[in-house]
Amino acid sequence: QVQLVESGGGLVQAGGSLRLSCAASGRTIRTYTLGWFRQAPGKEREFVARISWSGVNTDYADSVKGRFTISRDNAKNTVYLQMNSLKPDDTAVYYCASDVRSAGSNWWGGYWGQGTQVTVSS
Repeated sequence: QVQLVESGGGLVQAGGSLRLSCAASGRTIRTYTLGWFRQAPGKEREFVARISWSGVNTDYADSVKGRFTISRDNAKNTVYLQMNSLKPDDTAVYYCASDVRSAGSNWWGGYWGQGTQVTVSS
């Protein structure tokens, strides 16, 4: 199994920044891509960002491009999401995911963390 533990969520004013971390452990974790999803109240869970094993390739949802940066430290089995210029619309529970895959515009993950709340006030 893969275990994922998120941290770094909290309350921030619009325009501020937060850095989310996700520590991953478990079997074959190094073979997985890692990423982030989020779910806002009343909405479906949506893809946010993904990073390849090498860290060379990244993908972002249009809504966060230019504001969020995903990175990973394989030595620490940790993936990060640096969130800048936060907007109230970014308010959601953010979930770390492993084995993040896509087909066309559809994204999904194989394993999920418990989520961390990000609240952006106006």
